[in-house]
Amino acid sequence: MDKNLISIDNHVFIKPEYLNHPYVSGNKLRKLKYNLIAAKKREKKVILTFGGAFSNHIAAVAYAGKEQGFQTIGIIRGDELKNVKPLNATLSFSKTCGMSFKFVSRAHYRNRMSQDFIAQLEEEFGEFFLIPEGGTNALAVKGCEEILEDTDLNYDYVCCSVGTGGTISGLINSSSTNQKIIGFPALKGDFLREEITKFVSKSNWELIDDYHFGGYAKINDDLIQFINRFKDNHKVPLDPIYTGKMMYGIYDLISRGFFKKGSKILAIHTGGLQGIAGMNVKLKQQNKPLIV
Repeated sequence: MDKNLISIDNHVFIKPEYLNHPYVSGNKLRKLKYNLIAAKKREKKVILTFGGAFSNHIAAVAYAGKEQGFQTIGIIRGDELKNVKPLNATLSFSKTCGMSFKFVSRAHYRNRMSQDFIAQLEEEFGEFFLIPEGGTNALAVKGCEEILEDTDLNYDYVCCSVGTGGTISGLINSSSTNQKIIGFPALKGDFLREEITKFVSKSNWELIDDYHFGGYAKINDDLIQFINRFKDNHKVPLDPIYTGKMMYGIYDLISRGFFKKGSKILAIHTGGLQGIAGMNVKLKQQNKPLIV
């Protein structure tokens, strides 16, 4: 076993990608690596990207831009946030890193990758290097292909949470043919399968849609208790949007006999821990237990 892995029991191991950078952690560091190299090669000075108010991607781009000398612009979903003060923890951190924001309505946001909308942004902000929501593009997939190392190819199953599909695509591409890649979507919808097939040619993968807890950023007391118990037992923090749902799903599938007996499972911890603060604000408002 790789000494950098965290052993949960004799069959489940965690690859702690969340420890690879203090701020641009987990899959975000992987996704941004080749995008930022491309931006520098094209002599771009400005990075523009998209995300929600609690987006891990927004926070990661803001810090990476500061670290590597880019001006950053975040197109944020929800024009009602324009006048909300103070900013939430994610946006406050991103602003501190130098990111400027444009808040757009949810209707406009749905058209964020249309040629007309991009043209409007270019007219407003000038020339920029565009990174899609969640960071997923071919360059991001290339970076995520570097998550699995040679020592990881001995695991029968590789599990990861799924947001926009870039991370699992990279894992699929770099996996061995005898491995099964299992994705746990954090949101409803069948569109992810179509997105992933744009980047992969292998068929050794599956998405399990039973653990999104009602949709993106939806959680319940059961999930909160699981996350807190997991941290207490294993000293590994999980976020409520992605990795918490993945680990909950893995444990439930084990109890149901989904995995072949005696098989070894590698779970990719993709980070996202900065989102805990924002979720706890919501939970406190609802008088629900907090994530510790």
